[in-house]
Amino acid sequence: MFRSLAAQKSLPVRRYLATHASIPSASTAITRHDWTRHEIQDLYESPLMDLVFQAASVHRKFQSPNKIQLCTLMNIKTGGCTEDCSYCSQSSRYSTPTKASRLLEIEPVLEAARKAKENGSTRFCMGAAWRDLAGRKRGFERILEMVREVRGMGMEVCTTLGMLSPDQARQLKEAGLTAYNHNLDTSREFYPQVITSRSYDERLSTIDAVRDAGISVCSGGILGLGEKDEDDMPEHPESFPVNALPVSYHTLVRTIATARIVLPTTIIRLAAGRNTMAESEQAMCFMAGANAVFTGEQMLTTPCSPWDEDKAMMDRWGLEGMQSFEQDNVARKERSATDLPKEVHAKEDASAVPSV
Repeated sequence: MFRSLAAQKSLPVRRYLATHASIPSASTAITRHDWTRHEIQDLYESPLMDLVFQAASVHRKFQSPNKIQLCTLMNIKTGGCTEDCSYCSQSSRYSTPTKASRLLEIEPVLEAARKAKENGSTRFCMGAAWRDLAGRKRGFERILEMVREVRGMGMEVCTTLGMLSPDQARQLKEAGLTAYNHNLDTSREFYPQVITSRSYDERLSTIDAVRDAGISVCSGGILGLGEKDEDDMPEHPESFPVNALPVSYHTLVRTIATARIVLPTTIIRLAAGRNTMAESEQAMCFMAGANAVFTGEQMLTTPCSPWDEDKAMMDRWGLEGMQSFEQDNVARKERSATDLPKEVHAKEDASAVPSV
């Protein structure tokens, strides 16, 4: 599921194993957007302990290793989606237990956001099961108001609403949207076997519109759809969610570790499926570079780990919650926002982010 980034030619393969001291320092590293499939495959297939060691080393150079962002995701419009995503229980093309519902009113959403904030979540995400926003003017206006109100609480705000036009992305940015989730799901080659109701390029067009509007991109994939290990990785997003369908735990750790090495300044988010993992398994994921989780009562249509359990787990492992807009890439995107706390602006001015 990894996509080579602007790779025009093969580069020499370099291994950074536990016995080697060849990982570039934060002060001298430069952002790489030219990883080849061969290089990423070589990383992914390296001995697991060496891979995790390298990922942990990169993580500590570019991230706060004891910080985890707590995020809460709410379904504001469930089911009835016209897309045919083969993995999704919200598609109207399949017979599933999920019942279609209308877009929620504003107040229940704001109440959920307030509860999430009280429990330590600093990013509130809202998902609507739509293909796109065509013909949904009144619904979109309601969502824009939700974004404005949640942002007014001092939280980061993320939405996933299907495909967007450049103008819709601009309106979301003006309302205060922090990030937009639009997963590529799997590789370009395997994509037609998972989804036929839209093209891979249509997916990329929305991501382009989001970036052009100055919104952070949250885009990743789902493990266990049938992809090959050598499949592509999407272009550097500010946030990379990893959704795990029934796959080997070792595959999940390898994916997180490889993503951390290739995307050193990105937030890597443990998403759907985390509630099935033992605490020790989650700890290994954090060691490998994951630094955000979804927490709360439910994650769209799948169970989620409750806030109390997650906070207790973090206490046991010496982890603490990340504040809103604390992640450097997000803070940089928000630099022009007038409602950021002064300490965030001071933090940005005081320290440059090392890039890879």
